[in-house]
Amino acid sequence: MFEAEKSILVRVEIAGVRSEDLRVSIDRDVLRISGVRTAPSGGEVRRLHQMEIAFGAFERSIRIAVPFERDRVAAHLEDGFLEIRVPKRLPAQRRVEVETE
Repeated sequence: MFEAEKSILVRVEIAGVRSEDLRVSIDRDVLRISGVRTAPSGGEVRRLHQMEIAFGAFERSIRIAVPFERDRVAAHLEDGFLEIRVPKRLPAQRRVEVETE
């Protein structure tokens, strides 16, 4: 998770997961990423020697500690990385008129 001037960028390595198997949601100040990584169907496996990628359902919850624009959160999946851009809510500016006597 990275913070820039105007947004928070969440980048997750998520190789082997299709976009239709992913769900990104927001509940108050918590960003939830959930999905399913299905095991590849490949012929007849007699013995597994090494496995470094977990298969099955997963879920991650990330608390966003700054005020943000919930309606403008965007997610993009490319080359095994899920990027979620969370635009910060910028403080409202207000001009105060100065009265004279």
